[in-house]
Amino acid sequence: MTVVIELEDIQKSLKSVDLLNAMAQGFISYSNGKCVVPAVGELLFDKPKGDTHIKYGYIKQQNYYVVKIASGFYENPKIGLASSQGLMLLFAQQTGVPQAVLLDAGYLTDIRTAAAGALVAKHFAPKQITAIGIIGTGIQAMQQLLYLQQHTPCKSVWVWSRNPDNAALFAEQLGAEFNVNIATNPAEVAANTNLIITTTPSETALLYAEDIQAGTHITAVGADTEHKQELDSQILAKADIVISDSIPQSLSRGEIYQAVKQSVISQESVIELGHALQNPDLQRTNQQQITVADLTGVAVQDIMIATAVYENYLKNSAAE
Repeated sequence: MTVVIELEDIQKSLKSVDLLNAMAQGFISYSNGKCVVPAVGELLFDKPKGDTHIKYGYIKQQNYYVVKIASGFYENPKIGLASSQGLMLLFAQQTGVPQAVLLDAGYLTDIRTAAAGALVAKHFAPKQITAIGIIGTGIQAMQQLLYLQQHTPCKSVWVWSRNPDNAALFAEQLGAEFNVNIATNPAEVAANTNLIITTTPSETALLYAEDIQAGTHITAVGADTEHKQELDSQILAKADIVISDSIPQSLSRGEIYQAVKQSVISQESVIELGHALQNPDLQRTNQQQITVADLTGVAVQDIMIATAVYENYLKNSAAE
């Protein structure tokens, strides 16, 4: 029988999941050719501004395949709705029988993206984090910062938003545990931090190569369509290491797509995350390197998190 899992039960099931390890295993399976992940389905909207992504696939010889529909409608907060929406569908890989509908309202997409951000920081950020920079103040900005605490205890934060009121609210929501500075522009964030996370739907560059200090790591998660861009492409040219969660996806979207299109870098210079996780020589090797991880979001992340939630849900239900 197909089960419908509501958000509250999804959150309960996640409590016992080692998400960083789950993401690592998923990326490794993907880079090792053990996944079937077709091209992203996409709907782009203008009035109001928004986008919907359909990501789907399976890991060979596992039990399930997953179809995920996730959207971002950026005017939603004005009408009292979260910008992230969506659900995940889980099917038996051997029969196609629907096993679960996960009514996560985009929550699982936000969480798996934040976990991937923490994972790349673990392997590519400098050992000593002086301060964390956050570009953007939405759900993903908050989740990235909170999940990053699994890797670094750094509480010094510089944040920038196009809307200063949003930046002030972001700082207030973090509370006294964090020392939050509100920057007047993205360059000020870069000048005061050595780990930067960009989380906006910007279609024009916000950070430039001259802004970035030696030793900085950047995790870019906002540019997930061909039109979005948060980093000037010269940043990728300046970087010592450029990481993609999916090289095939980076042919059509994200920061790497923009840089390759402008002939600033070559596709051959990019390292896929799953390969780097298996080879320390492909990770940060000194504290002066500039590293960039371009995370456009891969269906294998959805497969890993949806499977973990469903299996934990079944265990919890059996125990009750």
